[in-house]
Amino acid sequence: MFTGLVEGVAEIVASNPLAEGLRLTLAPPFPASELTLGESVAVSGACLTVVSVDSGAFQVDVSPETLARTTFTRKKVRDRVNLERALRLGDRLGGHLVTGHVDGLGVLRERRDGPHFTTLTFELPPPLKRFLIEKGSIAVDGVSLTINRLQGNTFSVYLIPYTARRTTLARLKVGDQVNLETDIIGKYLAQLLNPYAPATSNLTPDLLAQHGFLAPRV
Repeated sequence: MFTGLVEGVAEIVASNPLAEGLRLTLAPPFPASELTLGESVAVSGACLTVVSVDSGAFQVDVSPETLARTTFTRKKVRDRVNLERALRLGDRLGGHLVTGHVDGLGVLRERRDGPHFTTLTFELPPPLKRFLIEKGSIAVDGVSLTINRLQGNTFSVYLIPYTARRTTLARLKVGDQVNLETDIIGKYLAQLLNPYAPATSNLTPDLLAQHGFLAPRV
């Protein structure tokens, strides 16, 4: 389990195909010796297991399922990725609960660089839209962000300067793909309420309000 508060940016120093999947070698922004074999790390939002550690880098294996759902098939040596170690019991939860299980790919459709903030607008796969609400949380390449606007199949977020400096998001260009993980609470609510939803419609904010999960719209 993670929080979406990225610890820093790692560089891919090697990418080796396996019989199934891929093995990545990453140079972390902290001493690799701090990692232990078998622990979980979020790499641009995907929960991966440390399989090898040396003095300056560590390795993770990327399964075929993860390759199918993430941007790792497009990653190259010298590309940079966001890194976060797993949450420890007792840590402050500064972002939101992030599992590291990527739901799908988003595409950057617009970016506006202001004097202080950067506004990013992403298109997401239509099936994921029902899990998003304005002012709710989403993980974009492993970064916990607040959804400021929803319109059609797009959502917008703000980058503060600190996040821009500490993650890869400020380097995104229009057309780039990102890993998306929607809020786990929304997914559980959707599953619980699915038997009560009309067969011809998706779960909506109005339906959540009707069953007492959201305040009614005014």
